[in-house]
Amino acid sequence: MPKKIKLGILGGGGDSLIGVLHRVAAHINDNYEIVGAVFSPELQESIDFAKEIDIPTNRIYKDFDTLIEEELKLSEDERIQVCSVQTPNFLHFPMAKKLLDNGFHVICEKPMTMNYAEAKELEAAHQKSGKVFALTHTYTGYPMVRQMREMIKAGALGRIHKVDARYYQGWINPIIHDKEKRSSVWRLDPTKAGISSCMGDIGVHAFNLLEYTTGLQVKSLLCDFNYLYEDNQMDVDGTVLVRMDTHVKGVIRSSQVATGEENGLAIAIYGEKGAFRWEQERPNFLYKMSDTEPTQIYKPGHAYNSALSLAGTKLPPGHPEGIFDSMANIYLGAAKAIRGEKYNDGEFPTMTDGVRGMNFIESTVASHKQGNVWITLD
Repeated sequence: MPKKIKLGILGGGGDSLIGVLHRVAAHINDNYEIVGAVFSPELQESIDFAKEIDIPTNRIYKDFDTLIEEELKLSEDERIQVCSVQTPNFLHFPMAKKLLDNGFHVICEKPMTMNYAEAKELEAAHQKSGKVFALTHTYTGYPMVRQMREMIKAGALGRIHKVDARYYQGWINPIIHDKEKRSSVWRLDPTKAGISSCMGDIGVHAFNLLEYTTGLQVKSLLCDFNYLYEDNQMDVDGTVLVRMDTHVKGVIRSSQVATGEENGLAIAIYGEKGAFRWEQERPNFLYKMSDTEPTQIYKPGHAYNSALSLAGTKLPPGHPEGIFDSMANIYLGAAKAIRGEKYNDGEFPTMTDGVRGMNFIESTVASHKQGNVWITLD
């Protein structure tokens, strides 16, 4: 077994859901050890949390700048190799850029930056650094999403006609309908979350999965947002028409006020030979549909699956795998890249996906604000 990669954590302390997800994912394949962190803006809170999760406190730092400064004093064998950025959105860009500029690999939560201009600047810093940058579009790690990607690449659907993606949640309902709450939560504050709430937080996942599975890029889009209240600056619901090619069109539907919905991410890809459908809340079932044959169901762990799908499957068939395993597969792919090992280009989202995502988010906002017009992506 290769020596474990030394991992630093930024954010993700306390009761952070995303923090638990990242820590468990990093642990699953035994590739990482957490050696340093800034879990919270308050040093004592970070130290207390480190004790709570049973990691050494000697490299728990008071702030991000101190982490960089002190780690660079250590030998290469001792210092953090890769940092996982799990902070609120507005900190992703400055932290990721400084990490790359100082020779650290980066695993970053999405959205990658607050805007497209920052994304392009970070892309340039990444190219200059020569370091690994992994973006945690978690759902690309599911074995059946990877299976869909590989089968589409092999021509299972023939020419693609239509794409359909939705991501419905209802969690923001108790917040958006309360004036005091919607004025104070960071997700609805553009200075902290960026220019979009719904499309920037969850719609971009649907966008990413369409491009990841089809191998095509969205070339233009038309967007219509819903804000619900005049004093709310951030979208909480939206519908986007997309054009991926002259004869490949579709829709992305995203909502944080879809009452009763939990984490309803689903995609469908329709082609001349057949279609695929996958739902995040039932991730172990990939449906292949046809006009001439019965519907087929693909499941993880079977020998008929692709090497990429099987590499992301840890248990025998019939044993459910979920969101922790999906994120773990991204950490696994990043570990291979950090070590200079051979890996499939579908094993983790990259800087390119982050730039594409910010281009998508900014274009949806521009389309809506300009009167629901078609916007061409770069």
